[in-house]
Amino acid sequence: MRTLSFCRMSGLAMLLLMSPMTYADNVGTLKGAIDTQVKAELSAKKSQEKIDGLSDQTDQMLAEYRNVIRQTESLRIYNEQLEKLVISQQEEMTSINDQLVNIETTQREIVPLMLKMIDVIAEFVALDIPFLPEERQYRIAALQALMARADVSLAEKYRRILEAYQVETEYGRTIEAYQGDLVLNGETRTVDFLRIGRVSLYTLSLDGQEASVWNDGDWQVLDDSYRQAIEKGLKVAKKQLPPDLLVLPVKAEGKTQ
Repeated sequence: MRTLSFCRMSGLAMLLLMSPMTYADNVGTLKGAIDTQVKAELSAKKSQEKIDGLSDQTDQMLAEYRNVIRQTESLRIYNEQLEKLVISQQEEMTSINDQLVNIETTQREIVPLMLKMIDVIAEFVALDIPFLPEERQYRIAALQALMARADVSLAEKYRRILEAYQVETEYGRTIEAYQGDLVLNGETRTVDFLRIGRVSLYTLSLDGQEASVWNDGDWQVLDDSYRQAIEKGLKVAKKQLPPDLLVLPVKAEGKTQ
């Protein structure tokens, strides 16, 4: 017991024997080490924050770069398509210009042709048997007036001329009955007309007592034996009777038979 107490007392004595200057130096050294460690940790924290900031900035720049790449690719594809469209439009413009030249040439050539077609149909009507004279002359006059109109297209004028030709063509395949005025022997009277295609044109007075036929540029009175056949033909043309065989005089080799 004495020995242990002596040791403790010796250690305490040694501690008490340390100078104040040595103790202060040790405390200062420890504080410096702690401050250095704190500064190092703060510097490391700032460095990590800077690294994190740079990483975020790098990610953002990478995203922007990829977005720019996508936009660039889209613009490239769009420009290629736009270039093709421009080339196509240029080709279309060239084609339209060629067509305009052709249209001008066609107009110069087709207008005289259409005028000639109207003259031909007018001459044909004048030489044809005289059925529906007012209607047919009106159609020709309308075509002649149409050609002088600037507000009607060339295509419409041509269509109307072809339509007139079609109407005249249909006359040759049909029979027709209508009423009109007939000048015979210097007298004008209302009669029933019977047209058989373009072959013959007959008339029958409204009382059914007198019949005639167009022959060599004039009207020729028929004998009573044809009145019944003409009357029957009128009813067939008006669809009052079914089609049937008609025995009527027709012109053949310069005379009526």
